[in-house]
Amino acid sequence: MQIRLSMVSAAIISLFLFSGGCTSTTPTSPQSNAQLQTLVSPTPAMAPAGSFTIRAASLNPGSVLPDTFTCKGAGESPAVSWDGVPRGTKSLVLILDDPDAPNGSFTHWIVYNIPPKSGELAPAQPKTKVLANGAQQGDTSAGSRGYSAPCPPIGASHRYVFRLYAVDMDITQPTADRDSIDWALTGHTIAKTEFFTTFKR
Repeated sequence: MQIRLSMVSAAIISLFLFSGGCTSTTPTSPQSNAQLQTLVSPTPAMAPAGSFTIRAASLNPGSVLPDTFTCKGAGESPAVSWDGVPRGTKSLVLILDDPDAPNGSFTHWIVYNIPPKSGELAPAQPKTKVLANGAQQGDTSAGSRGYSAPCPPIGASHRYVFRLYAVDMDITQPTADRDSIDWALTGHTIAKTEFFTTFKR
């Protein structure tokens, strides 16, 4: 009788130990929990673009470009101003395009290595390689240096888009046409802002 009781007790103890072993879990350290949360958390949204802005000739976005800046007038370059240059900017690049040109986008103006703290480009810039503030001018789609006044075919209105790039370096290119400037901007653009006007003849 004693032997039977001992066998029953041993069986109960074994069953208890087996059940406890199956249901127990290894405690997770706080560090493991933090690592797991990092792995499953969604990627945070990108920060807002900030206040990097550009203006041309004190116009409102979408305004008609005054004749003085086109082939109907003196053909002078407009004043261009900017604000909110992001931290880390070494120089600025300005490009003026007509995306509605008959043969594809036409570049009317390239100015690069613009000192960020200058705040603006004055109107009526000369067609020289180096400007008074140290900025440099590249070649337009027509092959000329400096500002090429908008002069679209008679008829439909064209958009003229001023794009300003904040760059993390000074650009040193043997030739400063659109292709070489685009190549230099690749991987070095911190931020970009744009402003568009319209014009038709």
